[in-house]
Amino acid sequence: MALSKNQLLNASAKKWGFKLGAGKVVAGTDTDGMIQSVKNLNSNGISATVDHLGEFVRYEHEAIEAKENVLKTLEAIKQSGVDAHLSIKLTQIGLDVDQDFCLKNIQDIMKTAKEYGIFVNIDMEDYSHLQMTFDIVEELRYEYDNIGTVIQAYLYRSENDLDRLKHTRLRLVKGAYKENEQVSLQRKEEIDANYLKLIKKRLLHPGFTSIATHDHHIINAVKQFVIENNIPKDKFEFQMLYGFRTGMQLELVEEGYSFCTYVPYGHDWYGYFMRRLAERPQNLNLVLKGLVAK
Repeated sequence: MALSKNQLLNASAKKWGFKLGAGKVVAGTDTDGMIQSVKNLNSNGISATVDHLGEFVRYEHEAIEAKENVLKTLEAIKQSGVDAHLSIKLTQIGLDVDQDFCLKNIQDIMKTAKEYGIFVNIDMEDYSHLQMTFDIVEELRYEYDNIGTVIQAYLYRSENDLDRLKHTRLRLVKGAYKENEQVSLQRKEEIDANYLKLIKKRLLHPGFTSIATHDHHIINAVKQFVIENNIPKDKFEFQMLYGFRTGMQLELVEEGYSFCTYVPYGHDWYGYFMRRLAERPQNLNLVLKGLVAK
């Protein structure tokens, strides 16, 4: 996780290309590669949420460049006609530069996305960015109905946030950042229990829900819950990351569940790739296989 924040290694990784095995979990570095990956998913009945990766944005010119790349992503989705929507982190377009500057950038993106009929999900980051992200989402909701965001189950405040955003499309996740015990649950068992509690509460109330998890125990519990409560399958979808548990993704589609894969792409893939290794250490096999194959 520390290596994922190393800017020198990030710069070097762009020269290495995908030699570290990143191609297993990142859908290429350009829009053509991303669109082909999404088309492959669509052919199997899977939709996609696309993230043009970006890291270490500290200056206005970097944020503007990132915004232009996101607009190109929207254009590629529109022109290709693929079944996909957009996911974006606000730090990528200037949240750490200035909140008003970031708001202007995301408004430009939302305007184009609405014209194209594309949904936009505002991803959630660490706790230091949480309230700023919610504030921007709340402001955007007054003008745009094609917007959603994320609730992280390990945070104590998440049930209140769930209630406040009950009419907004939400993605529910366990939470991947390391937060302290003052703001978040620490034990896996507690996080899992709260995650399932929030999912059930959400499914019993209005609003479309994306349930983003690779945990088959959670997935099986959700499947049982929707049967017991006669919840229609078009009220929610399961989500997983590109390149992970692909067999289970296809199985859920075959069982009639809506499924969406989170598809990251772009030259700035290093930080994302390293975080995936940190979350799932067995994925270090990807690195070894990539190096042996060269």
